[in-house]
Amino acid sequence: MGIIGGWKLVVIALFYCSVAVAAEQRLRFDATDGEFRILQVADMHYATGKSTPCLNVLPEQVASCSDLNTTAFINRMILAEKPHLIVFTGDNIFGRDTRDPAASMNAAFAPAISSNIPWAAVLGNHDQQSTLSREGVMKHIVGMNNTLSQLNPTEDIDGFGNYNLEVLGGNGSELANKSVLNLFLLDSGDYSTVPSIPGYGWIKLSQQAWFKSTSRNLQRTYMSSPAPQRAPAPSLVYFHIPLPEYASFDSSNFTGVKMEKGISSASVNSGFFTTMLETGGVKGVFTGHDHLNDFCGELKGINLCYAGGFGYHAYGKAGWARRARMVVATLDKTEKGVWGDVKSIKTWKRLDDEHLTTIDTQVLWTKTSAPGAR
Repeated sequence: MGIIGGWKLVVIALFYCSVAVAAEQRLRFDATDGEFRILQVADMHYATGKSTPCLNVLPEQVASCSDLNTTAFINRMILAEKPHLIVFTGDNIFGRDTRDPAASMNAAFAPAISSNIPWAAVLGNHDQQSTLSREGVMKHIVGMNNTLSQLNPTEDIDGFGNYNLEVLGGNGSELANKSVLNLFLLDSGDYSTVPSIPGYGWIKLSQQAWFKSTSRNLQRTYMSSPAPQRAPAPSLVYFHIPLPEYASFDSSNFTGVKMEKGISSASVNSGFFTTMLETGGVKGVFTGHDHLNDFCGELKGINLCYAGGFGYHAYGKAGWARRARMVVATLDKTEKGVWGDVKSIKTWKRLDDEHLTTIDTQVLWTKTSAPGAR
């Protein structure tokens, strides 16, 4: 906590020391244990650092609690879980409470930058509520050190920051230069721009067309070599605002908790869940936005998961610990004893308590022996 006292100087120095080029960083499964570990951080709501108060904490925590508690939690998670990638799923800063969104972003992402772990971010509905436009916020993120965040691949895609990341197989394996796990990060918007449709934004048709085309191209490349009967590589999808399908679950068919009054999705269904089903390969969707929901439920073979609220300047519930979600994909071994394709994907959450308690460990997906199995 002490070194963050002069947070503005620290993060500015970190930002200007060097800018990594995303194309030069290659994500890859660990050749020792065959794992790829993803830390999801949802809803930091970072503002001004030490002067930013916490929301919905216990009375005895109020005086000493600030944005720096959010920073400390990220640092603890990085040390405990040693992720290969950190994904920030929107509302990274709370634009209404900062006059300098660039400085707020520099401070919010500082733990990821200083760890030298690759990280990626998408936007929520609060990131742009200061002096930078939504496009300006994403451009600033893309220019930061160690990030794999990207702007849209073409100009005809709605939103800011729709991109995919490929995770290569283990070094020395026949899949060392193939993406065995495909990650998609999407801009789910902020608020509806259609006067007759109230509420939050949604994933537009142009984004869905790009997702479908990119996913099918990746699958075609992967399945053609080296084994013609290989099943599609699994995909994971990250964005901020949950889909209407998240309302499909009750306490009997999900793992975790559902404490919000409802699901704060868009008031219209843009059909992205159906698009994912049609495209195939998607095993999990991971969102934020509803801080008091942290559940995972499976619908038609796709796991719909919340991370739960992470940031201390975000609304929460006093006595209910802030939390983060881990997702770990593990490779199979071939008969020759080398790493093959993905065997399983599991998840759990960690609480920001004394012991960083692990809860709700569950297997999201396991490979079957049948080629092409979903």
